[in-house]
Amino acid sequence: MKILFAGTPPFAASALAALLDKHQVVAVLTQPDRPSGRGMQLTASPVKQLALQHGLTVLQPVSLKSEAVQREIAALDADVMVVAAYGLILPKAVLELPRYGCLNIHASLLPRWRGAAPIQRAILAGDSETGITIMQMDEGLDTGDMLSRHACPIAADDTAQTLHDKLAKIGADSLLATLHSLEEGGLNPVRQDDSAACYAAKLLKDEAQIDWHQDAQQIARAVRAYNPFPVCQARLNDEVLKIWQAGVFPDRCGKPGEILAVDKQGILVACGKGALLLTVLQRPGGKAQPVAQFLQAMPVRPGDNFLVS
Repeated sequence: MKILFAGTPPFAASALAALLDKHQVVAVLTQPDRPSGRGMQLTASPVKQLALQHGLTVLQPVSLKSEAVQREIAALDADVMVVAAYGLILPKAVLELPRYGCLNIHASLLPRWRGAAPIQRAILAGDSETGITIMQMDEGLDTGDMLSRHACPIAADDTAQTLHDKLAKIGADSLLATLHSLEEGGLNPVRQDDSAACYAAKLLKDEAQIDWHQDAQQIARAVRAYNPFPVCQARLNDEVLKIWQAGVFPDRCGKPGEILAVDKQGILVACGKGALLLTVLQRPGGKAQPVAQFLQAMPVRPGDNFLVS
């Protein structure tokens, strides 16, 4: 099939890599290069980097609303557009250009977790599973008919990164199977139950500030959900620390934010309910470290307190 691919981050690059072995990719749409790194130099997206490695045509419009951009897309004469974490709104005129329309690889079992951050929101909510939905795109926010769904358990130690990597692989495999069914005429679109939908809002840095009044279980889910971005933070002795990994001790208690115990296994901090064992931390300007290394540079003692708002 002649495929136009639209995507930007590593999740999308996994899908593009799978397509290159099976189909003709006529061009790639991706976000314009963005400043990145300490030097804030313009950096190509992972999808663009992969596309250029394979000699593909790369288009980077700032919007798909202009008639000139739409004419350029129409001239590609694609059978289908595959969209994965692209980041731009597809107007109706673009949705209708390919012969088979536009298919989206969405990282949740729709209709649960429509929106920008389905992986993180699933972990935060304590969901036991998530998955991939291949969807026929319409003008709504992840509201199109479902073409296939593949579940993925959420492990107790899954972070947003590890779950992302699992779903990227499932998404690529699901896409290939769906495209095969599309060619064979064997797809059975299923409408979503709008009443079961949840909104997966975009991540904000402010929400990663730890509230020690919360249940330790909820804070631990936040630590996993915000790893690797934006990473949970808490203030101790006038330093803002990033918390990369933590465990839960539901039977320990104390004043929220109070450090109950310190050893090479972790720093135990009282929460509104239970306690949180901090095992991997990062000081400003430093690297993430296991607690034994962290304590060599920053002594912490029982009785010290994290700032509680």
